[in-house]
Amino acid sequence: MAQIIEITDLSRPELDVYLRLTEAQLRCRLEPEKGIFIAESPTVIGLALENGCQPLSLLMERRFIEGKASEIIRRCGEIPVYTGERELLAGLTGYELSRGVLCAMRRPQPARFEALCTGARRVAVLESIVDATNVGAIIRSAAALGIDAVLLTPNCCDPLNRRAVRVSMGTVFQIPWAYIGQNAGEWPRPGIDRLREMGFRTAAMALREDAVPIDDSRLAAEEKLAIVLGTEGTGLARTTIADCDYTVRIPMQHGVDSLNVAAASAVAFWQLRAR
Repeated sequence: MAQIIEITDLSRPELDVYLRLTEAQLRCRLEPEKGIFIAESPTVIGLALENGCQPLSLLMERRFIEGKASEIIRRCGEIPVYTGERELLAGLTGYELSRGVLCAMRRPQPARFEALCTGARRVAVLESIVDATNVGAIIRSAAALGIDAVLLTPNCCDPLNRRAVRVSMGTVFQIPWAYIGQNAGEWPRPGIDRLREMGFRTAAMALREDAVPIDDSRLAAEEKLAIVLGTEGTGLARTTIADCDYTVRIPMQHGVDSLNVAAASAVAFWQLRAR
């Protein structure tokens, strides 16, 4: 049975994970086995539990204990459930955006990207995308539109960043993801070489005059394709584009030069899905 703990102020050290620790401190990159992430809302927490994530504590408004969070509390077992009035909890930065329920969870063991690529036909590669909203949205599109795995270069935003998890609507727990290399020096080489060794052709999404349109029949015909997406604003590095097998663009109209990377990813995933 859960331990229901009434809080009257936000200074309790047990609330540090929700209030005072930065994303970097939660992640605990040097000791990932000690890392924590925050999941928000019963739906997202439920998906995390279904996919094997370990809950450590819950924080919620008192009215949700017997309401919309009751099933989550039951599934989480004997963990602390911190609760208080809405007015008190509103002192947590961004708490009112959390739909009333937060869960601190142990970070899962990191996956190896080579394992995720075994048997995959379509993977997305995110290069230096640092905006958590974009990472979350791309992961949601990848899960919905037939991408088998998401690979991230080491300097990408953490997919278990609180905002990324929220924007992904929990799909970050459903689609496999991994970092492609441990440091920035492993991308684009030897990262692209390792993808090729696993049978992937690479498609760089970039605004180039010599790029092929996204509906080029050769792209859809590829048995295994890695779709490479670049950071907001500057796009992919020139060295990455040069190393890829294709440079691909989404044709624009009405003088619009490009789409946001999250929107572009959805178009690319749908058009280039495995047939």
